[in-house]
Amino acid sequence: MIRLHEYELSGSCYKVRLLLNMLSVPYEKVSVDFVNQQRESPAYLELNPFGDLPILEDGSLRLHNAQAILTYVARKYDVFGTWYPSSADGASRIHQWLATGSVDLTNLSPARLAKVIHYPFNLGDLHALSHRVLRILDAHLEDRKWLELGRPTIADIACFPHVALANEAGISLSNFGYVSEWVERFKTIPGFTPMPGITSHS
Repeated sequence: MIRLHEYELSGSCYKVRLLLNMLSVPYEKVSVDFVNQQRESPAYLELNPFGDLPILEDGSLRLHNAQAILTYVARKYDVFGTWYPSSADGASRIHQWLATGSVDLTNLSPARLAKVIHYPFNLGDLHALSHRVLRILDAHLEDRKWLELGRPTIADIACFPHVALANEAGISLSNFGYVSEWVERFKTIPGFTPMPGITSHS
């Protein structure tokens, strides 16, 4: 069985839980104490020298980085190939948004840490960067329901948690109407599960 080393309040870990649940893949959770820096312990660094979350173990395979894990899980366990296409064109479109979910949108994560746990980050700069990418995302979603290919893919999963948790980062989605609609639409996908800070479909 898959083992997922994760922290419940992490958006990156939540991405992986979402896909596993949506594909009905059983897995074992291994909780990591993020607040007390367990990921910097020798035992954790032996699993993942980079010290980041999550880690997925599937048999002899061990992966870190949520985007890499999403790609692996979709390729191995999605028998219909809907979440991650095999075509070069489709896969490339998906990977653009995997990068967005791992870089541009992650400014929302330290902003959330600054607001919720009072980490010493520059909230003004993080909000400015976050508003920029949310405007881009909103414009992209103006004439489509999903980020690419006309259906939910791991592109949507990679971006959803950071956006859906924007309120905890001190950013309202009220000025991003298409993004707000996409967030609620995402919650209707079969297998969707909430997390602290993200409720079920209203």
